[in-house]
Formats: sequence, structure tokens, C-alpha cells
Amino acid sequence: MAAATIEDVLAQVEKDEADKLKLITVTKELELQFDLGNLLAIDPNPPDGKAFRQQNRADFLRALARDNTQLLINQLWTLPTQRVQETVVAALPEPSTRLPREKPVPKPRAPTRWEEFAKLKGIQKKKKTNLVWDEEHKEWRRRWGYQRAKDGTKDWLIEVPGNADPNEDQFAKRMNAKKERVAKNELHRLRNLARAHKGKVPGVGLTPTSQPSKDELGKALYVAKRSTASLGRFQAKLPQEKEPKNTGKKRKFQPLLGDFGAERSKQLEILKIMDSKKPKMDVTKAVNKQMRQEDAEASAKKRKKSSKKGKGGRNRGGPKKGKGKAQPGEGRGKESRRGL
Repeated sequence: MAAATIEDVLAQVEKDEADKLKLITVTKELELQFDLGNLLAIDPNPPDGKAFRQQNRADFLRALARDNTQLLINQLWTLPTQRVQETVVAALPEPSTRLPREKPVPKPRAPTRWEEFAKLKGIQKKKKTNLVWDEEHKEWRRRWGYQRAKDGTKDWLIEVPGNADPNEDQFAKRMNAKKERVAKNELHRLRNLARAHKGKVPGVGLTPTSQPSKDELGKALYVAKRSTASLGRFQAKLPQEKEPKNTGKKRKFQPLLGDFGAERSKQLEILKIMDSKKPKMDVTKAVNKQMRQEDAEASAKKRKKSSKKGKGGRNRGGPKKGKGKAQPGEGRGKESRRGL
């Protein structure tokens, strides 16, 4: 019985090994095309249409995907492998299939002013360690961030300098100085972004300039007033205060999905105007044009009549014959006739 039991165990082990081998063995009429660099497998075999119609479609597609994935995994095991931290890792080859990108290739970041200055002067960037020794706590701590070394914000006592006001709050002064440093760093960051995109420095309110212009002061005043909870509704206006430019309502466009009936009628009206042989006449515009033309003709006639009247008056108002001073020829003629 012991021998029979051993044979049964061996048969059962062989059967289990065969079942496992069946799970990883997949036969295909045409071999799959593999691109291991992209973990891509292309199946040129046409699907079985009869089995697809007879079986459940989801089960058929799931079984087909499982077989192709198993062939891809079998192909991966042919690559050279190595053990890294108790994990078997395979070195993938270079991909052979060019896959399309959803987004364009990112452009290289423009250097900041400090990076340009460092490159010009030949300054090399030195890598600093993240941990430094803290003499106060006698332990290694982070250089930056939470629970950093030499953290001055945790001091419960600050010595007042000799030249400072004794009534000044040194804790508030330290916090304000930190806020100013953070704001300055943020301004430099925005300037670098503006230089990289070749645009103006984005800012809210009044940017720190030596001589702000009138428009900048007006914009700063406008932003300060609208910073309240009521958006400046109850803020009083200064005398002769004007609204800054480019702060009106933005242009509104019609929604993409809306009243289809109104949109259809509008499009049909445009097509009707385009298809008509005669252009659409604006009655108001035509009447105004005719009235202007009639007024111009009437004024031209008046000017012509007035010019004719002026010429006739000058002729009637001239000296008449036989009156006035005698001409030299006329006097001699009379004397000659008398003598005769």
C-alpha cells in the first residue's frame, strides 16, 4: 500500500505540473509581434466569430486578453534578469514602436537671472546635505522645513537689541520680516516666469516700483477696494476718482449647447440672405440717403440763384449815361456843334 500511495502522489504531482504548464502555454496559429520596450503585443490572428457569437462576449474578450498577456509575460522571461532587493528585475530593450504623444514635447525651461549670472561668472552649484548638526538640541536635524535646525521661530525669549525700541514686539517684527522675505521670493519667481514666457510681471495690486504711474496707483486702489467681503460695494469714492482701464465686464459668448430652435432660425436667415439674388435693402438707410441728396440739390440751387442776383445788382447800381461828370470827348463834341 505504501508503494501504491507513492505512485499516486507522484501521479498527482505530475498532473499538477501539467495543469500549471497548461496555464502558461498558449498556442496561436500566427505568432504575436512583440515590442518589449513598450510592453506591447500585437495579435495578427483574426478572432473566432462563431465562438464570439455563441459564448458570452465579455468572457470571450477576457479569455483572449488573458492568453495574449500570458504570451507577453512568457516573452519577458526570456530577457536577462537580475535580483535587486529580493526582487527579480528584467532589463527591457529599447522600444521599436513610436507611440503618439497626447501633449507636445515640453520645451526646456528658460534660465533664471541667477542661473545666467552664475554661468557668466563660472559659479558652480554645490550640493548641500539635507541634515545639519543642531548644537542646541545636540542632534542631526533637517536644514529646511518642519523641525529644522536653528529654528528661530521656536524661541520663547528674544534679546532686544541696544538700538531698538524697548516697547517694540520683537516676535511680531520677526514674523513680518519673514513675510516680506516670502513675498520677495514670490515676486522673483513670478518675474522669472514672466521672463520665460516673454510677458509682463503678473501681480495683484501695486507692484513694488520706485516711481509708480497713475494707472498703477489707480489699479492698486481699485484692487484694495474690492478686497472687502462686499467686493467694494460700500466703499466711498474719492473726488474725481475714475475707474481703471481694462476692468469692465468680459466679453460673453453664447453657450455651445443651448436653444437649438433660435440657432436654427438664425442660420436659416443667414443662408436665405446668401442665396438671394438681390441684396437685402435697408429702407431706413435708403430714405436717409435720398433725403441727404435732395437737401444737397436744394442747397446747390439756392447758391446758384443768390450768385445770379448778386451779379444783376452790381450792373444796375453802375453810373447811367448822360448823368454825372462829362467825359472829355463829349464836351468837345457839344462845343463843336454849337460853333457850327
